[in-house]
Amino acid sequence: MAVLEIKDLHVSVQTDQGALPILRGVDLRVASGETHAIMGPNGSGKSTLAYTIAGHPKYHVESGSITLDGQDVLAMTTDERARAGLFLAMQYPVEIPGVTVTNFLRTAKTAIDGEAPAIRGWTKEVRESMEKLRMDSSFAQRNVNEGFSGGEKKRHEILQLELLKPQFAILDETDSGLDVDALRVVADGVNRVKENTGLGVMLITHYTRILRYIRPDFVHVFVDGRIAEEGGPELADRLEDEGYDRFVHAANVS
Repeated sequence: MAVLEIKDLHVSVQTDQGALPILRGVDLRVASGETHAIMGPNGSGKSTLAYTIAGHPKYHVESGSITLDGQDVLAMTTDERARAGLFLAMQYPVEIPGVTVTNFLRTAKTAIDGEAPAIRGWTKEVRESMEKLRMDSSFAQRNVNEGFSGGEKKRHEILQLELLKPQFAILDETDSGLDVDALRVVADGVNRVKENTGLGVMLITHYTRILRYIRPDFVHVFVDGRIAEEGGPELADRLEDEGYDRFVHAANVS
């Protein structure tokens, strides 16, 4: 069983006024096969946590640690983190003009595995994964995310997840901008990968609707760069009824 562990993590971002603290001591442990929902209001630090784990240079770790099976993630470059088994599905996937989906996926798979996949088997695997995600086969020859709708971009992220088979996936607001049908397809894709590979999932979201399809084992409420409360799926149900006001108020008082 693999373990991604975050201990007393403090992270800042540089602004014109100097270093702005975002994360203020985060502790979190995610094991293989677990789904952790990271919830909270805008500006609470959820995406900062995701991009810090992935190695975005904008975010500076002031103190604390991130380890993957005891290995120091913070000492790894971004590509080393990916090869170690970390995957980030971005809230706003970027376009890559001039690079087709087919070439992108095979290049990524080669970089992670250390050798290129056999063409025939790889082509079949890509085709089958696209069919499950209800992606038209023509997408394989289009440039990465160029002209894709929001739902198409998110399906492409889950296609990468299914083909690259990481140990842990950080899904940053994967439900953003999805209609009900697309949400089900994307959620089914995440559940399928988890069932087939023992994937550990950190699911970052504002809303509980995706949690109807991807049932969390643990829910963590982020407020002001800290985890304000933790619990099981029932905590998400409470948030649906109560919102985040009581957590925000408590943070402001303290």
